[in-house]
Amino acid sequence: MRRPRRRVEIVADLVCVHGYLGFTRFLRAARRYRDGGGEVVTVFRPYQLRPDASAAGEPLFEEHKRDRGEAFARAVAADTSIGAADGLELNFGRAVFTNTFDAHLLLSRASAQGKGERMAERLFRAYFTDGLHIADAETLRRLAGEVGVAMGDPGDPGALGDERGRERLRAELDRVRRLGLPSVPAFRFEDGPVLVGEDAASEERFHAALEG
Repeated sequence: MRRPRRRVEIVADLVCVHGYLGFTRFLRAARRYRDGGGEVVTVFRPYQLRPDASAAGEPLFEEHKRDRGEAFARAVAADTSIGAADGLELNFGRAVFTNTFDAHLLLSRASAQGKGERMAERLFRAYFTDGLHIADAETLRRLAGEVGVAMGDPGDPGALGDERGRERLRAELDRVRRLGLPSVPAFRFEDGPVLVGEDAASEERFHAALEG
């Protein structure tokens, strides 16, 4: 029997560690479902944990130190256990905290080209593993190239989206925030459950939701 088509909306920010962990486990569950003959359509909905963050970027250590204190910042920077069970290498000491607007714009462009999942994974990995500045235009262009996302004329200042595209993203960010989700990340299964926050971090729960 052919498995039904599943549509899943993912609400997450690209600098959220729970978003990365949840997405990694969801992707594994989706691959299992697809390998079994099912179809999964993934729709990314943008969310910014800190919409006021500067696009200039700063070490994540400094952001943690300012918000939670130096002891917390040092503990997080030294922690190599988070993500290890999932085969992820998270380098909090290298991460550059920044505004994620343009990264979400790139993810939207990639999704329109059928490459949203690959682009999301690369952006998460760029931030958490590679220590890249994901608000930097040249960095985003390079990451887009790695995934095969067409960016248009390199000399076009609107290559990541013209002003209408940026306005659409602003409107979508406002719409998603007004949904009043209790936590992010959130994984909304069409005609199924909504898995949110750290509770959405089980591959088996994702697979069960896909199986219905």
